Amino acid sequence: MAAGFVLVGYDGSRESEDALRWGVGEAILRGTSLTLCHAWRWPYPVAYVDYEGVEIVKRTGERLLDHGVRLVRGMAPGLEVRRRLLDGPAYAALLHEAHDAGLLVVGSHGRGEVSVGSTALRLPARARSPVVVVRGSTRAEYGEVVVGADGSAGGEAALAFGFEEAAMRGWRLRAVFGCWEPSAASEDDLSLFADEDELGRVCGERLDDAVAPWRDSYPDVDALATLRLCAPREALFEAAQRADLVVVGNRGVAGLDPLMMGATSGALLQHAPCAVAIVQPVRRGDEGP
Repeated sequence: MAAGFVLVGYDGSRESEDALRWGVGEAILRGTSLTLCHAWRWPYPVAYVDYEGVEIVKRTGERLLDHGVRLVRGMAPGLEVRRRLLDGPAYAALLHEAHDAGLLVVGSHGRGEVSVGSTALRLPARARSPVVVVRGSTRAEYGEVVVGADGSAGGEAALAFGFEEAAMRGWRLRAVFGCWEPSAASEDDLSLFADEDELGRVCGERLDDAVAPWRDSYPDVDALATLRLCAPREALFEAAQRADLVVVGNRGVAGLDPLMMGATSGALLQHAPCAVAIVQPVRRGDEGP
């Protein structure tokens, strides 16, 4: 498979068809191929394996992928599309296939709360590539990307992805910094929370410094920067009401289950009104193979 391909998790549901449409659009914009991945799983203990039954389940998965490929060819006849049928939990199968992927796209089952063990929550916590979880309509209503930007490594990765998306799609970009987060502040910054004016000045400079180089790199993107004296989650949810995509860097939960998302990322994946992209910060050693 060519590096940089778009990988879509597909199970035949309406939500996975939404993910498929988003993935097709991404592959066209990026000029790359699309890979459809479906994971089947025998639902009984190994001791009760019925090999004829297993073959039936696998054939069902093959037919499902055939249907997905036909949908892709109907949307984009010239797009190169591959298919992968794998055994095991969906998130593990997608991680296995995603090593060289430029982007992973999955659907989110239902607009309500997503279960803790769902692929939409587990995959972004582990994937090295950006993950888009499609929520709601795939039609652009506002033409805006909202990016969580706070001067951190995760915020930098989110800005890189967000500006690329905005440039490819011809959308506006709004960088949002909800700076009222004392629990995440360094010891040097804690004193700022006693003076809102000073907090706003320092964090406003931090936001402008983070966005400035990306404005220079993407001069055609209409980029706005918004500072809010509220929690990051609150600021991003407010901005997301008039956005088609929200992009955040995943901070993770230090010292806890590596499958868990950071609080803001997890909340957006559960309740955002639009698609959510989770981007991993670049860490030392990630640049290599």
